[in-house]
This record gives sequence, structure tokens and C-alpha cells, in this order.
Amino acid sequence: MPIAGKGMLLTSMDVDPADEREFNLWYDTEHLEERVAIDGFLEARRYVAHAASPKYLCLYSTETFAVLDSPAYRTVSANPTPWSKTTMARFKNMIRAVAHITISRGQGRGAALGIIRLRPSPESGDTLRAMLADQLDPAGLDGIISMHLIESDSRLSRPINDLSSTVSPGAGDWYVLIDGTHVSAVSAIVATRFADAAGSNPGTVISTGIYNLMWDLARSDIPAEPRT
Repeated sequence: MPIAGKGMLLTSMDVDPADEREFNLWYDTEHLEERVAIDGFLEARRYVAHAASPKYLCLYSTETFAVLDSPAYRTVSANPTPWSKTTMARFKNMIRAVAHITISRGQGRGAALGIIRLRPSPESGDTLRAMLADQLDPAGLDGIISMHLIESDSRLSRPINDLSSTVSPGAGDWYVLIDGTHVSAVSAIVATRFADAAGSNPGTVISTGIYNLMWDLARSDIPAEPRT
């Protein structure tokens, strides 16, 4: 099936090599389960760069977009564990996008992910979305499982360590996600459909990248709390 739900949180960051072991332990043994256990979260997927920057990427799917501004999510975000405080302070080059899933076609998730960051030109959203609706179709593409568009909310999208009240130009960026069975299939589609689009209206390609799936966690994977 396409991506579950209607909302997505995308986070991406670098960490110093000396901190990577601790960073990955935190993500894999505490943070991912903590987030997926929040009411309305459905699943999370962790990636590491094949050819991309920042090095690490995580996608969290939610039942609705409203979940990403819900009291349950805000409460957890505002009360990080001591381990989370220490680890998050080490993030570098962080990207955080709170987004609507507006296009999702195909079935399933792939071992490789292509990502294209787009910046719509002013008042061009409808035109860009219509153009992408024609491009984001995996039918007949060898090795391509599914293709998606997520559109960031500029008010909610900012790095967790950004204390500025000013909304940056990139806070409203869009992201095309391409799920494939292997890196070469995804790389070919990114190159042929998006690499030459940089600087063109109705949107500018800010960056492209290819990631490998590390692992994923669904809400159904988390053991239910024992009844008392």
C-alpha cells in the first residue's frame, strides 16, 4: 500500500563520528519506540546515506496531520529523557519537516529511498503539485515500489534546537520520496526525472539524495501494555 496515514515527520541530521555509536544506540533502543508509541503515530523508518547529506534520515507516519501538533506529541517533545537531551544537543545540520502527505502511489516500502527536496516558487504550489502528480507514478518502472510527495507546514517545521521565531525559507519545502528495491533503480529515476530540474519554475530542486533502509518499526510491533 502507499504510505500509511496522512501526516509525516521527516528528520535528518549529522553527528560527529565520535558520537555515532551512542547516537545509534539511542535511536534504536529508546527514541524510535518512544515516538511510535505516541497516540496517532503509525510507523517509523530509519535510513543511512548511500549518497546524501545529512547522513541520517528518519520518516514517521501519522494517522492524520493533526497528530503532529497534538497535545500527546507536544507533551512528549517538551519532556525529553536525559538521554534524549544529551543526544539531541549533538545534532548537526538538522532538517525537521512536519508535512502533509499529498501524493502516495504504489505498494510497500523499498530497501532504498530517493529523496528530492523542492522549494515551490511563490504562489506556484498548485502548478507544481499537478506536475508532480504526472511524474510520481511507479507503474512500469523496474525496481520502483512507490512514489510520494510530502508538503511541509512552514509554521511547525523547524529543527528542535532552533530557538528563532523567524520562519526560514526552507521551512515550507516539499520532499519527493521514491521507494525502490535497490539503489541503482532509485538513482536512475532521480537522475532522469529530477536532476535537470534544478532552478526551474514552478519549483527549485534544493538537493537530492539516496538512502539505504536501516530498519523500521510499526505501532503493531510494540508490545501492548499489560492490563492490570
